[in-house]
Amino acid sequence: MMKFLLWLLLFLLCWPIALFALVLYPFVWLLSLPFRLIGIAVGGVFEFLRAVLFLPARLLGARP
Repeated sequence: MMKFLLWLLLFLLCWPIALFALVLYPFVWLLSLPFRLIGIAVGGVFEFLRAVLFLPARLLGARP
């Protein structure tokens, strides 16, 4: 909602730039999509490494 309100403000102040931003937004989203996917994959690798590193501590801590 905030993005829409900011776009309306930009539209009121300078409508050519607002229309240009409206047309350009899908292309920027498509260009940023691979970087988001890489970020998700790297986050998954770090979570896997964390789980592997903490596995001995979890196994030792589970015993009474």
